Amino acid sequence: MSGADERDHGRDDNERTFAALPPARGRGFAQTWWGQAWLKALEDTALDGEQLKRGRRQAREGAVGAVSVRPGRITAVVRDRDGTAQRSDVLLQELSEAEWDGFLDMAVDRAGHIAALLDREMPPHLVEDAAAAGVELLPGIGDLEPECTCGAWDQCLHTAALCYEVARLLDQDPFVLLLMRGRSEHRLLGELQIRSVARATATAPKSEPARTPEGVRADEAFAARDTLPTLPAPPPLPDEPGLPPALDTETPPAPGLDAAALEFLAAQAAARAHLMLADALSPAHQQQPSEVVLTEAADAARLAAAAPGPTIAGRLATGTGRGRAELDLAVRAWHFGGATALAALEEEWLPEPELLARARTALAEAWEETERPQLRPLGSGRWTVVGADAQLRLGRDGRWWPYRKERGRWAPAGPADHDPAAALAGALAETG
Repeated sequence: MSGADERDHGRDDNERTFAALPPARGRGFAQTWWGQAWLKALEDTALDGEQLKRGRRQAREGAVGAVSVRPGRITAVVRDRDGTAQRSDVLLQELSEAEWDGFLDMAVDRAGHIAALLDREMPPHLVEDAAAAGVELLPGIGDLEPECTCGAWDQCLHTAALCYEVARLLDQDPFVLLLMRGRSEHRLLGELQIRSVARATATAPKSEPARTPEGVRADEAFAARDTLPTLPAPPPLPDEPGLPPALDTETPPAPGLDAAALEFLAAQAAARAHLMLADALSPAHQQQPSEVVLTEAADAARLAAAAPGPTIAGRLATGTGRGRAELDLAVRAWHFGGATALAALEEEWLPEPELLARARTALAEAWEETERPQLRPLGSGRWTVVGADAQLRLGRDGRWWPYRKERGRWAPAGPADHDPAAALAGALAETG
């Protein structure tokens, strides 16, 4: 979340400068939790609502120039509609050393917070937990002190526009708020790392001095091979996958997080783990372990085959470059034969001539000459029946897949068969 942005022109431990952002017409100033929280704090504590409205209009029109962020101060040049430039500063009280100590102790005490911060993420609950520890990250009444060359003694439209622009910067990187409060990202993460290591070292149990193992002679170990106990039997396979955790809580999800989609993925992961465990415990697996690595497109079809609902299905289609109709065909193929059937739908390959020659012989022997369907090639390993909406496709596993045309698209019509005549009869029956 806090990686360097293309708009971030300067960056050191004590100052960051962001280039001017484009106008924000037709959209809100903040899209993320942190940006919206800053705006709420700003608007809840403002003494002059009219100046805020005027500043919001100025910021929306792109009047705020490059923004410099330092501990205790944000600065930018804001232009009036007539082009007059005003230097605007907004001062925010830095946290004291005692407050930073409380904040760092709170973060180290909560495994989720320190893991997120060290991964350069800012969890929304950080504000509430910091407040409980006596540290206010967001500004309160009287915390924002404006200074502007326009001569206003209090909040003016220029400093208000700057504050609205800060909300957009927090969308890019919420660590900007901590820099305003007095700690750069680099320094903060360094201090967190040191405290985390110190806490882990202090609480770790003291170990006994390591003893050098005596070892066993090779001839003795070999002689004892027949006396070793057998491995215990594997645990029984559960009757069904476990239930994923419920994410329907009183706390709203973070911006951009789809709780329903996450619950669906968790349920699918549990189901897939159950199938993999069943495969691993089967006798056939001991002789020839099965390993199928799915592509992103194939895995999307697998997920869509579980009927996740139109919203998630739409995201799966978009994420793999398919339309909804194409995803529906992929799901039908998956139901008929998994990844192998999906490959027959979406891939073309060049079969060996011997495979095609054997298939022609099988087809010739299956019908009388006067009743035999006339086939014409349509791509590699694909034969279409002349005068009928039926088709055969040869899969890479040597089996033949029946297809029929539906609304101008070739669609899977059933499971595969090693006998091309049987597969073709099924396709013709569907079109009859």
